Amino acid sequence: MDSDTLTLIDVYGDNLTEKEYITDPAIARDDEIKQCILTLLTPEKSALLVGKAGIGKTAIVEGIAYRIQKGLVPDALKGWSIIKINVASLMGVATNEADTQSKLDVIVREIAARDKTILFIDETHLLVSRSGGIDFANLLKPSLDRGSIKMIGATTNEEYEAYILRDRAFLRRFQKIEVLEADQATTVKILMGTIPKLEHQIGVKINYQPYEIEKFMKFIVDMTDEYKRIYEISSRYPDICLTIVANAFTYALYDNEKVVTTKHFYKAICNAKSVYDDVKVKEIEKFKEVFKDYIKNENVNLNDMG
Repeated sequence: MDSDTLTLIDVYGDNLTEKEYITDPAIARDDEIKQCILTLLTPEKSALLVGKAGIGKTAIVEGIAYRIQKGLVPDALKGWSIIKINVASLMGVATNEADTQSKLDVIVREIAARDKTILFIDETHLLVSRSGGIDFANLLKPSLDRGSIKMIGATTNEEYEAYILRDRAFLRRFQKIEVLEADQATTVKILMGTIPKLEHQIGVKINYQPYEIEKFMKFIVDMTDEYKRIYEISSRYPDICLTIVANAFTYALYDNEKVVTTKHFYKAICNAKSVYDDVKVKEIEKFKEVFKDYIKNENVNLNDMG
């Protein structure tokens, strides 16, 4: 596309309905997706996902985009697009406050002029002015009222209470949808369902049987439960587990190997940054016991790792 024809949406937006999805990005989130879709079908209402960091709020929106791609939505939503705008990035590149407001105003008008377009803004609390400066919320309110813009927002519980609740006029345009942290069993399902995506992205495979892969996933979920996590680490299920699993894949890639094996899971666990050191020591010893047959059969030398 010629640079002269680029819109600000093209520059700062990401069309989630045009992404390649190897698997459903929102496994076990059918209820939240249904609530979002029902809200979007309601005149003059938009959806606001509220929950802790790292629990998959963005994945829910990608799940809706995936379902739109596959035609798995009500007829009224078929053919729609979801455009993600990174407001933090947009503000970061602006030269001054007037430049920011001008860009935001243009984006609102571009979205409103498009047919069948849903605006997705993560960190929605950034829309609300905190010190009398830019207030993107005020730019959006008229379009939200008219229904010319449909929006999905996402924010944490803390930011919702600290900022969004203060702007009642903005809040009225939204239906709050609580997103809870997945339990352990659900997190294992999410990890299992995400493995094909990791294999595709990283170019490394897992050749274990499904029940064996599940055994590794259950171990990782158990070692990262709520009381074993470093307090300052904001990530929750499933992100805290996905990081360790993805690291196992990258260790295989680093070793110039095409298959993830026990030693790569071991390395990822040894180098996990999300659990307390004393917990990690215990989990490493537990791993050696639980997977001792794999370690023996694969001739893994644990003395060369860590």
